[in-house]
Amino acid sequence: MSETIRMGGLELEFLHDKQETSGSLDIFRMTVQPKAKVPAPHYHQSWDETVYGLSGTTTFRIGGAEVPVSVGDSVFIKRGVVHGFSNESDAPATCLCVLTPGVLGPGYFREIAALLAGGPPDPAKVADVMKKYGLVVA
Repeated sequence: MSETIRMGGLELEFLHDKQETSGSLDIFRMTVQPKAKVPAPHYHQSWDETVYGLSGTTTFRIGGAEVPVSVGDSVFIKRGVVHGFSNESDAPATCLCVLTPGVLGPGYFREIAALLAGGPPDPAKVADVMKKYGLVVA
């Protein structure tokens, strides 16, 4: 499986998803453009996330601490821990994201991309989609 979803300055290339892995994991390559608008700080109710840096530097804010993830670095984000991310550099940053177990899938990102397609999205609609998929805005 390979599916690419673009949302403004974010691009996600799904490599395997919850359907393909019988719920074991979701794995995607995420590219964050410089100064891209990114999701609000949030937490996941029912999965953990591991991020591995492939290029550039993505800065994650995890439980109040800033953690730069560069080439070869990794970070583990336990379910329930508030986090967000950004790319404050002048170059795109790419990382590999692994969600375990695989309960999110690409559906969430498709719905968010659709909301963003018509210009600035309605924050209440974005929050509703996040809640539907088990993401909670902090």
